[in-house]
Amino acid sequence: MPRPPACASILLLLAAASLSPLLSSVSVAELAVTCSGIVPMRYRYDKISITDFGGVGDGRTLNTKAFQEAIYRIQHLRRRGGTLLYIPPGVYLTGSFNLTSHMTLYLARGAVIKAVQDTWTWPLIAPLPSYGRGRERPGGRYISFIHGDGLRDVVITGENGTIDGQGDVWWNMWRQRTLRFTRPNLVEFVNSKGIIISNVIFRNSPFWNIHPVYCRNVVIRYVTILAPYDSPNTDGIDPDSSSNVCIEDSFISVGDDLVAVKSGWDEYGIRYGRLSSSITIRRLTGTSPFAGIAVGSEVSGGVENVFAENINLYNTGIGIHIKTNIGRGGFIKNITVSDVYMENVRKGIKISGNVGDHPDEYYNRNALPYVKGITIKDVWGVKIQEAGLIQGLKNSPFTGICLSNVNLRGWPGRRRAKWTCEHVSGASFEVSPWPCSELASTYQASSCFSSP
Repeated sequence: MPRPPACASILLLLAAASLSPLLSSVSVAELAVTCSGIVPMRYRYDKISITDFGGVGDGRTLNTKAFQEAIYRIQHLRRRGGTLLYIPPGVYLTGSFNLTSHMTLYLARGAVIKAVQDTWTWPLIAPLPSYGRGRERPGGRYISFIHGDGLRDVVITGENGTIDGQGDVWWNMWRQRTLRFTRPNLVEFVNSKGIIISNVIFRNSPFWNIHPVYCRNVVIRYVTILAPYDSPNTDGIDPDSSSNVCIEDSFISVGDDLVAVKSGWDEYGIRYGRLSSSITIRRLTGTSPFAGIAVGSEVSGGVENVFAENINLYNTGIGIHIKTNIGRGGFIKNITVSDVYMENVRKGIKISGNVGDHPDEYYNRNALPYVKGITIKDVWGVKIQEAGLIQGLKNSPFTGICLSNVNLRGWPGRRRAKWTCEHVSGASFEVSPWPCSELASTYQASSCFSSP
């Protein structure tokens, strides 16, 4: 019988750590692996407070001007080593604002930056070139609540203060179909590098929560992301046409995918041609009606070299979801997901070529994506309704699908979880329930399971 994944063992070690110095040292050693060194945390000697610019944390006073003036000061004085903008305890109501390079936005414990809900005054910006239009509506899109474009060396951190998007007004517009443009993200960085987001709570995003797009060298760790289970399209973290992204040690409970790797939408993403690569996701826990770890469905620029491990998922629609569609073009390759525990999940693993919509009728129906080199190993699931569905494309079969040490148990007393496969090839080893015939043999075992 396959063994439970390492992440379950880590949780047991953490629970026992206070009882045994030996176990504590073991757990620390296991958790010490990190990718966060790709962006070093900087100490800012120059510090200013939002209150220096008239900021008032009473939850009623509008602080948009205070944020704009504080960031203008950081941008134009250009202190050596950058500047830290301190947000003291209180609730600071504000409209959207832009960050600048070489700054730290620091939220003290008890500090809340809260978005205004007057959507009619929200600024509009151009659509992303790899999407060609707003993701939800044609034309432009509302700017993110906290935005950065073309920036370097930016940190959002603190003592677990909160950034609150007050997204319910936007969710209701979506439900009532009264949106004129695509909803704003909570935080978005575009064409930026050297970004750190840590030790902050993100709550009630109008749309996607954290969206680094066309970025490189991004670290997101020790964050909590929260939105109601029924909040539409409130993805947790969406690395998009970005490289060298590190996501670690976080809790996400939202209304859509916890983490979704993307790279552009159909003909626009193909033309823009910017892939997502070298993305690490580690020690993530969460719940969602959609997917825990997702790749796609917008992958027209290509996605490669994604590594996810030590993932804990509860009350989730799909545990691991790799998704694309005819017209996407691009590719998904070299994806490894390991050490996953999932409980009360509708579908354990889904790899599908018919997911997602199209920006317009001009997409190329001959632009077939290719998917190869997907390794999923050391997965333990309980209360799983359906083990998995792997559905490639007739004219572009999915290849190199490798499953190892995967145990997905159904609900006690209910029909056993099962697999469904089509247009796929690969291999399996120690998989329960027994996988579909396309993966049941081990004829590709040497290529699937050999050590690098």
